[in-house]
Amino acid sequence: VQLQASGGGLVQPGGSLRLSCATSGFTLENYAIAWFRQAPGRVPEGVSYIYGSVGDTYYADFLRGRVTISRDSAKNTVYLQMNSLTPEDTALYYCARGSRLNSGTWWQTRYYRYKGPGTQVTVSS
Repeated sequence: VQLQASGGGLVQPGGSLRLSCATSGFTLENYAIAWFRQAPGRVPEGVSYIYGSVGDTYYADFLRGRVTISRDSAKNTVYLQMNSLTPEDTALYYCARGSRLNSGTWWQTRYYRYKGPGTQVTVSS
């Protein structure tokens, strides 16, 4: 099982980024993929989640309306489109694999056995 996040970088406030999570070693439709972020000195925060074939999605309330998660099964890749970025969005973003979860659990890191190295997002002018 491998997950690799990419697409981070330096962006100005108000800008956009699309992060990619390339997966291998398992069938993407059978699992959930979540994006987390961690800023220095802070605990990881759940950003968004998508589950398998039914496409269940969840978003962190503090990001709702600014992010969209999607999946391309043919490419075994999950995407996170982030818009209207602010300096508070600066963090290391990583993706993780879990099973089907619900609105009360998807954001908890303990339910994800595998995670990949992150990609740094820095929002600054």
